[in-house]
Amino acid sequence: MSFYADKISERLGGKMFSKKTEVYKFARIKKAKEDAIKMHPHLSLIDLGIGEPDKPADIGVVNTLSLEAGKPENRLYADNGIPEFQEAAAKYLEKIYGLKNINPSTDIIHGIGSKSILSILPMCFINHGDITLTTTPGYPIISTYTRYLGGDVYTLPLYKENNFYPNFSTIPKDILKRAKLLYINYPNNPTGQVATKEFYKEVVEFAYKNNIIVVSDAAYAPITFDGCDPLSFLSVEGAKDVGVELHGLSKGYNMTGWRLAFIVGDPLAIKAYGTVKDNTDSGQFRAIQKAAIYALNNNEISLRNCERYSRRLDLLVSALNEVGFSAKKPKGTFYCYVPIPKGTKSGIIFKTAEEVSDYLIRSSLISTVPWDDAGAYLRLSVTFNANSQAEEIEIIEELKQRLLKLQLIF
Repeated sequence: MSFYADKISERLGGKMFSKKTEVYKFARIKKAKEDAIKMHPHLSLIDLGIGEPDKPADIGVVNTLSLEAGKPENRLYADNGIPEFQEAAAKYLEKIYGLKNINPSTDIIHGIGSKSILSILPMCFINHGDITLTTTPGYPIISTYTRYLGGDVYTLPLYKENNFYPNFSTIPKDILKRAKLLYINYPNNPTGQVATKEFYKEVVEFAYKNNIIVVSDAAYAPITFDGCDPLSFLSVEGAKDVGVELHGLSKGYNMTGWRLAFIVGDPLAIKAYGTVKDNTDSGQFRAIQKAAIYALNNNEISLRNCERYSRRLDLLVSALNEVGFSAKKPKGTFYCYVPIPKGTKSGIIFKTAEEVSDYLIRSSLISTVPWDDAGAYLRLSVTFNANSQAEEIEIIEELKQRLLKLQLIF
């Protein structure tokens, strides 16, 4: 027996930690891709499961990093951030989302990516027995850390029947009494749904009525198209009093591996986050923060991404509908979210999205992400690698032909 077998914390499973056999969804997908590539060596992988931009950071961002990386003053700990980045973030919020009266020094602090911020927030607000309300399907980090701290999680399913918004009226009263945080994410991963001001007003009213802090994850906020402008939760009256919002450089500005985001909101909430962060990390490299300033000052980077994703989604949605899927182009994110087929004409019956996703990768080298949390759906991303519009068309046409050969039943 390992020396550590009886020493693992209970939050990780204690003595049962080493005996866990559950495999993380994306690890299963990665393994399935590896196996399928070996099975079909002459077939190219169509990877629609990737959840990050297909392009590298803009050359201006890269050049700024190169320029700043060697400067002696940038070698120092960044701690809770540099004022220049906070000021650039405030100007960005005003320019893109119309947010005024944001004090850079008290209302904004950076984080080493949104994931880091979401892991810290429960430590600011969750006590043993408190509840985090979170939409599902969705990003699990805030829920994971709530449980680590002895809190509980109550999920709000995102059903098509409710336009992929949470239904607050279904939450039991005893849950509401213990609820401390509400996590929302729009534009939404994986559904692609975007928020409206009416929805955000409903969220603010719900938060006030039930004394709950809202955590708005706006990771995909810059990625909108077809007449849908970027929208911030904090643009609604009263939102800043009851909630905080996270913005990142990963999705909109092709900086996933650079790990930089920021949180904005009420000064006391931001101070609480800063206190825990100060005891958790020493800040992101100053040169990366300065490179991010270049990105925030050049929104055309994000607009070029939106143009590419919109074009690709048009192609993808058209192809999926020709095959028989019920696909609708989202107004935000780079994801298309579709109900699964019932089976195939050859007699295969699908009961879950996991089964469909596994079948597609193993039979046709088409990689997708399955979700069975609120109905059975597949998430398809348009961040596949393509170097030209002609190549985009070629990939989507190949996807359509492979799907047609499977003779899916809907």
